[in-house]
Amino acid sequence: MRVLVIEDERKLAAAIARGLVEEGFAVDAAYNGVNGLWKATSEPYDAILLDIMLPGLSGYEVLKRLRAADVWTPVLMLTAKDGEYDEADALDLGADDYLSKPFSYVVLVAHLRALLRRGAPARPAVLAAGDLTLDPARRLCHRAGEEITLTAREFALLEFLLRHADEVVSKSDILTHVWDEHYDGDTNIVEVYVGYLRRKIDTPYGRRTIETLRGAGYRLLGTGADAAGAGAAGADAGD
Repeated sequence: MRVLVIEDERKLAAAIARGLVEEGFAVDAAYNGVNGLWKATSEPYDAILLDIMLPGLSGYEVLKRLRAADVWTPVLMLTAKDGEYDEADALDLGADDYLSKPFSYVVLVAHLRALLRRGAPARPAVLAAGDLTLDPARRLCHRAGEEITLTAREFALLEFLLRHADEVVSKSDILTHVWDEHYDGDTNIVEVYVGYLRRKIDTPYGRRTIETLRGAGYRLLGTGADAAGAGAAGADAGD
């Protein structure tokens, strides 16, 4: 098994490499994001250990570019101690697992072996409704072949709606899954963000993909969503 270690702390990288070699792994190392990305995209590896804080390119950017290049090698992200946001961001960008520093070598090897047993994941499906597509792994949205720039919250909302295409989802469902179950702010935030989405994915293209059903919630049209002005009776696109 061949492993790439991308870690700028050379002593740590060397210690990890020595231990993995003793375990029977073949190990390559890179000490910055630029070289790590080059190696990861030009050579075949069974797994990649990737630090977040790297010179040149951050681990986040390396991971993002790997997935954008259709490199689906399993990635074990090395995050800061108690960095729960680091961990969440790493998983959102396509990491397969994470390990917080400082970590024991025994735990590192256990995570790595578990990752290798699972193997390279299949490329995540691209979500679509007519000519509207959303690629969760690459964090890309397109309509009619044009890329649409979304904020992180807009992207999360659209992903939730697409995963429940043709279903009516309530405002509380959206708040729970797109914000969080403990959100206690103004519930009108949902209408605000639906409005943001419509102005980006519908209005410029003459579409009505997202319906508002008074007293019930919202529905994204998964079938027939290409039709200009599509919308069910009782839907109010102005909400």
